[in-house]
Amino acid sequence: MPYLGSEDAVWELKKALANPHLQGDRLRYRTVIHKVIRHMTHGVDVSSVFMEMVKASATVDIVQKKLVYLYMCTYAPQKPDLALLTINTLCKDCSDPNPMVRGLALRSMCNLRMPGLQEYIHQPVQNGLRDKASYVRRVAVLGCAKVHKQQDVEIDGAIVNELYSLLRDPDPIVLVNCLRALEEILRKEGGVVINKPIAHHLLNRIADLDQWGQSEVLTFLLRYKPRSEEEVFDILNIVDNYLKSTHVSVVMGATKLFLVLAKAFPHVQSDVLIRLKAPLLAACTSESREMCFAALCHVREILRSLPGHFGNHYKKFFCSYNDPHYIKNQKIDILCELVNDENVHNILEELRVCCTDVSTQLAHTAVFAIGRIARTYSEKCVKILAGLLDYKQEHITSAVMQTFRDLVWLCPQCTASVCQAVPGCEDNIQDNEGKQALIWLLGMHGEFIPNAPYVLEDYAENVKTEVSPTVKMELLAALVRLFLSRPAECQDILGRLIHYCI
Repeated sequence: MPYLGSEDAVWELKKALANPHLQGDRLRYRTVIHKVIRHMTHGVDVSSVFMEMVKASATVDIVQKKLVYLYMCTYAPQKPDLALLTINTLCKDCSDPNPMVRGLALRSMCNLRMPGLQEYIHQPVQNGLRDKASYVRRVAVLGCAKVHKQQDVEIDGAIVNELYSLLRDPDPIVLVNCLRALEEILRKEGGVVINKPIAHHLLNRIADLDQWGQSEVLTFLLRYKPRSEEEVFDILNIVDNYLKSTHVSVVMGATKLFLVLAKAFPHVQSDVLIRLKAPLLAACTSESREMCFAALCHVREILRSLPGHFGNHYKKFFCSYNDPHYIKNQKIDILCELVNDENVHNILEELRVCCTDVSTQLAHTAVFAIGRIARTYSEKCVKILAGLLDYKQEHITSAVMQTFRDLVWLCPQCTASVCQAVPGCEDNIQDNEGKQALIWLLGMHGEFIPNAPYVLEDYAENVKTEVSPTVKMELLAALVRLFLSRPAECQDILGRLIHYCI
């Protein structure tokens, strides 16, 4: 919201910028420019000081130039009559003797979101790609991608060829920026092409890159298909060093490339996965939640190939109180994969605690996880699930009933224990999924549950107020099943329900 009295404030700023005495004091002059930018960011229209700001760009002060460029690039798209003046000013600075000024001007020009900019920006970008200063070349390479995306112009073959040639630039950041720019420009054609000369060049230069650059290059190398077994192992020998990197994204990129190239050599893949254990476990305890989540996803993928691979380190996957829900969900899924005779008690205890979490979604996930483990350790799990019913919490009871329903279907030997736990749960279930599960259990195994007909009778009495059609259908099916085993107790209830349905 604009400040009250903003017109007077802008007028004062205009006078201050035009004051020759103030222009002679570099710090005071820059302070006034700061005020202009502050007003602009608060929604005040300060376009009336445009000419004064253009004059302010004639300085060797990089900070002042950056502020002025920000101002001009903000107002140029909104004020077409001022746009040409902005472009001319930036084009002039693209030829400045100072490479920092050239790079800053070129970056600002590439960020302009204006139609018809292509004819003005083409030559400065071309000059920037051949500039002696690596900083200017870095900016120019990314500028090619920005202009292509913003202007939505046809692919310029000359620019693409220039970018491919710059892959051999001595500056490592220029190399990585070229890959990013080519990927953006050639996106509709499948992205940058990695042939044998380019792949070998990237492998030879990868040691010169920073960690993020190494990660990106390793990802791009996935597109290259070696033609011989000897070439595969030459590449693997180079990539092998990056499995020991301290940067998780580099380790992940190297691992993925290793696994893809070594697909025909299972023993090599197994060795890589074993060596990956330590860095992955370290990443799983990272303070960065994004890094932790990515590492947990990789652990889950590895467990598909090597079940129980992290079994000795299961405690690393216990949930912390301050973990976000998406990390807790991943950890719970991993714990289910790591259960064995030695750790089953500790893992079940951890999951039991998660079942009482304040998050109903996490509690459901933990209950269902216990149900998955129950397929192997049914007695222990049923005992824990039955104990959870004592909390008399609606969401917990509902999840337990759904788990019981699946469990008696998959593990018939659990039926007796489940039937002993079911009575008395009907008062704590309000959601449709929980009702369906309970009604199914009462109908399918009602001969082992003493009060089954009477619970179903209560549901039948309230069928008119029941909203869910699926619950009504489940109730009808359950009463028909129970009628076959306990006809005397169900005949009257079933008759009334059928009459209601008709």
